[in-house]
Amino acid sequence: MRFFKGISLMLTAILIAVASMAQVTTSSITGSVKTADGKELEGATITATHTPSGTVYKTVSKKGGSFNLTGLRIGGPYTVVIEYVGLKTETLQDINLSLGEPYTISPVLSESAQNLTEVVVLAQRARGVVERGGANTVVGQRQLTTLPTIGRSITDFTRLTPQSGSSFTTNSNSIGGRDGRFNNVTVDGANLNNNFGLSTDPLPGGGNQPISLDAIDQLSINISPVDVRQSNFTGGNIAAATKSGTNTFKGGAYTYYKNQSYVGTHVKDVSLPALTSTKSNIYGATLGGPIIKNKLFFFASYEYEKKTNPPGTSYTPSGGSGTGNVSNVKVDSLKKLSDYLKTKYNYETGAYDNFPNFQSKNHKLLVKLDWNISNIHKLTAKYNELISNNDVLLNSTSVPNSSTS
Repeated sequence: MRFFKGISLMLTAILIAVASMAQVTTSSITGSVKTADGKELEGATITATHTPSGTVYKTVSKKGGSFNLTGLRIGGPYTVVIEYVGLKTETLQDINLSLGEPYTISPVLSESAQNLTEVVVLAQRARGVVERGGANTVVGQRQLTTLPTIGRSITDFTRLTPQSGSSFTTNSNSIGGRDGRFNNVTVDGANLNNNFGLSTDPLPGGGNQPISLDAIDQLSINISPVDVRQSNFTGGNIAAATKSGTNTFKGGAYTYYKNQSYVGTHVKDVSLPALTSTKSNIYGATLGGPIIKNKLFFFASYEYEKKTNPPGTSYTPSGGSGTGNVSNVKVDSLKKLSDYLKTKYNYETGAYDNFPNFQSKNHKLLVKLDWNISNIHKLTAKYNELISNNDVLLNSTSVPNSSTS
């Protein structure tokens, strides 16, 4: 049996608007403010409000009219207001931000008929463009919710980037022709790589994604970034951001069930061998909302998974009751050896015939708090836990004094 237990605690420090994070966890709004006659405005106030949570971000345009709002929550919609004394106020609505991709706007302020009078101009569509920093694919909530997934893993969605997969792999973890273990995987800026490398899965946890897919907000798969914050990989940089609470309480519960009946047994007129019994059950729930409106939010996710799979061996002792290739070793001899070890050393050998199914159990827990301390100070605290147990077939090289001869 292989036991994996991972408990991680991450406390993200206070975010200051002028500071950039070491990893890709947020988005930004950039641009330049000008007048109708093309004059660049220095000192214009730009305010971006994340409508679902009431989170406010502010900045002032610099020389040349340029501005940069960094560290913004992904998603939206956002309402952006550009103000300058003596000019009409410009309002842009329905702006949605993607993970790691700056959203560029070019507001133009015209003269006001009366000073200090605010005129709101509502745009049906946000007048802006998303700037791509290299070969980048962003997977949003709509895709995460509607696209099919077999393993409920973020690596199921790397197939959406054209450079993923190769003829030498059975999944889409290979990006740019590199082995999946050369990728760099981060969740909310924290590395989540399978550095031990015993399996081809780039995520730790013995094939179990450490974070429930229902807790993921957006994914970004970057092949050739121009952003200096993205590094430490030669394949692809897979960045994930988890969900956060808003001013609206939202929750859900779900369950998934799968057994051998979901696998086909015929290819045209050819009947395949009977399938062994398998079973997979998943139960989960999410809940998020405000603790203090516009100030403090929470989000929680819990998922429990249990699988039953065949033992993974096709051998049975001579005279035994199991199925598969018959070994030269007689079942009576194995019984005598097992009884001797039990009597002499109180050692339980386990099954030696008609092997039981392997069990796999794990639970995933995520709790996240977001605090809007002020317009320029934000605090995020997150706790993530994975406890996983997997039965695996004994490796012959793990047996003392093993021999291949």
